[in-house]
Amino acid sequence: MIAKKAKNATSAANRAAGGIDLYLKRIFALMFGAVGITAITSWLTIYGGGIRLLVNEGGMSALFYIIIFGGLALSIWAQVRAFSMKPGMAAALLALYAVLVGLGMTPLIWGALAVNPASILYAFIIAALMFGCMALFGYKTVKDLSFLGVFLMMGMIGLVLVGLASFIWPLGSTFATIVCLLGVLIFALFTAYDMQNLKRAYEVMPDETHRNQLAVLGALHLYISFIAMFQYLLSLLNRN
Repeated sequence: MIAKKAKNATSAANRAAGGIDLYLKRIFALMFGAVGITAITSWLTIYGGGIRLLVNEGGMSALFYIIIFGGLALSIWAQVRAFSMKPGMAAALLALYAVLVGLGMTPLIWGALAVNPASILYAFIIAALMFGCMALFGYKTVKDLSFLGVFLMMGMIGLVLVGLASFIWPLGSTFATIVCLLGVLIFALFTAYDMQNLKRAYEVMPDETHRNQLAVLGALHLYISFIAMFQYLLSLLNRN
């Protein structure tokens, strides 16, 4: 009897482990798919001549600002509505957001290609290593990271406000460097924080539909963190 109970418990544990493994694979497949869409969008925009629609002699075009603010609005709306739409629709919105981010990143990539093409590869490798390490830490640590939530949200809002202000008042070199370093740190910590939350949330989701919805939301959060780290690192490597 005892052996049978132990066998049943082991079987249940294996099923749970297999379930969360599939759940995490789904999250990372969606996230890296979105990263790929962003990269392809930027490449096509630059080499297809679309950069002229985003940058003109006076600086950034009106279309650039529409894309930036449209992407921000879409990401906020998608997160609010994450559990009220079908997983397929949520994944489609993630892909659309990735396209908008790719368009918005194009001037930065274009500038780096003109000045220091190798910095794009360096920024990507560093961002990928930091993302991997922080994601693994968030998944494995037994320390409760929930206390970081308020501070990280305040930091992200501060970064957004500084970014918006920089469109009007260009940042000084020293201040811009500090902002880039803080941006990398904040989104690295966000990666660990989100990974721990996604692991815990899986256990309380009532059914597979909600888990699929959560997977898309988690992919969006991790995608934002990775892309933000890459952008801040690329800006940091090209500060001069």
